[in-house]
Amino acid sequence: MNLDKIIIRLVPVGLLIVGLSACQREAIEPPPVVPEAAAERFVEPGPEVYAPVVLTADLSGLSANQKKMLPLFIEASEIMDDLFWEQAFGPDHEKWLQTIADDRTREFARLNYGPWDRLNDEIPFIKGIGEKPPGARFYPLDMTRDEFEASPLPGKIDLYSLIERDAAGALTRVPYHVAYAEPLARAANLLRQAAQLAEDQAFRQYLELRATALLNDDYFSSDIAWMNAKTNPVDIVIGPIETYEDRLFGFRAGYEAYVLIKDQVWSERLARFAAFLPKLQRELPVPEKYKAEEPGTDSDLNAYDVIYYAGHSNAGGKTIAINLPNDENVQLQKGTRRLQLKNAMKAKFEKILLPIADVLVDDSQRQHVTFDAFFANTMFHEVAHGLGIKNTLTDKGPVRTALLDLASSMEEGKADVLGLYMVTKLHEAGELGDADLMDNYVTFMAGIFRSVRFGASDAHGKANMVRFNYFADHQAFSRDAATGKYKVDFDRMQEAMNGLSNILLTLQGDGDYEGVAKLTESQGVVPAELQSDLDRLTDANIPVDITFIQGVKELKLD
Repeated sequence: MNLDKIIIRLVPVGLLIVGLSACQREAIEPPPVVPEAAAERFVEPGPEVYAPVVLTADLSGLSANQKKMLPLFIEASEIMDDLFWEQAFGPDHEKWLQTIADDRTREFARLNYGPWDRLNDEIPFIKGIGEKPPGARFYPLDMTRDEFEASPLPGKIDLYSLIERDAAGALTRVPYHVAYAEPLARAANLLRQAAQLAEDQAFRQYLELRATALLNDDYFSSDIAWMNAKTNPVDIVIGPIETYEDRLFGFRAGYEAYVLIKDQVWSERLARFAAFLPKLQRELPVPEKYKAEEPGTDSDLNAYDVIYYAGHSNAGGKTIAINLPNDENVQLQKGTRRLQLKNAMKAKFEKILLPIADVLVDDSQRQHVTFDAFFANTMFHEVAHGLGIKNTLTDKGPVRTALLDLASSMEEGKADVLGLYMVTKLHEAGELGDADLMDNYVTFMAGIFRSVRFGASDAHGKANMVRFNYFADHQAFSRDAATGKYKVDFDRMQEAMNGLSNILLTLQGDGDYEGVAKLTESQGVVPAELQSDLDRLTDANIPVDITFIQGVKELKLD
């Protein structure tokens, strides 16, 4: 979980492009062509910003039935992929892709699930295409924010429904399981077939309940079941999960899937850290009222190799760790599962972070950029999602709904800085063995340069720009003018970490939308000096992210 070369700004909320409403899904054409004079932004397609990675894993420890489950999981994931295309772009994407004559542009469109560059502020890369609707295809394209907020429509902020127009033009709500009934029925059937092969009873129950959830949009029971199915060597995360694609309000969840193989050895190393959550919550650098919630104690940490990504998880910057479920009620009752996707993480470290460190990290600290530190920082980022507060102290409801479209970037920013805070506290308590804390700090700084290239539209991108500027302003690191390389100041890094933690936790607890907007705008500018350094990474042909060669063939299951 994860910028680019532009100024971060709040996304416009009015009408951006003209098109048919979502209730006419079967008739939607490709994105509307606009006069070139009206297309203010355009970038050339660039598939080379993604480094290809073959997704494989050691399957030798799986039983025959477990191996039979994997093609079923991959087929169900492919359905999630098609559904996310529809949510992000519209139906019949394959037909639209075939209208793109240039192979390079067509491939870039596949990687981006549409004609907008996800790693470059959603700028169109096909001539004449309008701006991407901030609400994607979750809402009528001609709907304004004011119209939505004024509508008395019941359940309008529901995670699992589309907003459409009825015959009279009024806003209406269509549940996902109605809008996508046929493909969801196929996906549910595949999960039920896999359940019949499951040797672990808890995992079988999860698959059966998840299949039912796809058909009724009630995910609570299956989320609880997934929390109880921790020991199975194969796993699948599937359904409408993250809300990042809804940049208008952050209400609607996009379909996605991961197919996973558990790394038993690494998982055993990690399991003990979840027990520290309550103590770390009590020690957060924030007034008592902002840490009054008790994090769930049934959380766990595990390492997996991921063998298939689909839908939202495969669009733009690729996830390398998972912290789920997102449901605040499940989190308070059971905690979360934090899954570290070790093979994808290793690929990003080797193909992207190490080359970045060679260009931008001071030679005297270059040895502190290590995979173990990158893994730990990423892991504790996910753990840190469980810290802080889920419900506002100002009667504004859950933080997620109070902060609307800015909730995701705030949550990612909180997890970034609290992850480093957790590493620091555990190191001070002697829980990290002989690890060098400087490794974590320097790798953390290098990680900012990696993530800051993801684009301003990405929640992680916004979070990282705020983090970079705050840490720079507080001299947590300095830049050598002669070499253009950066060096960490250990003591000031800790001070900046505590200061930003306090700010973010307070904004979340207060549900302070205006305060978050002000922070994002004031700290969201890419300084000219940083931009110059990011350009050096581009000139060095360092990829921004990875893309996957994946499927049953790569796993030798065909």
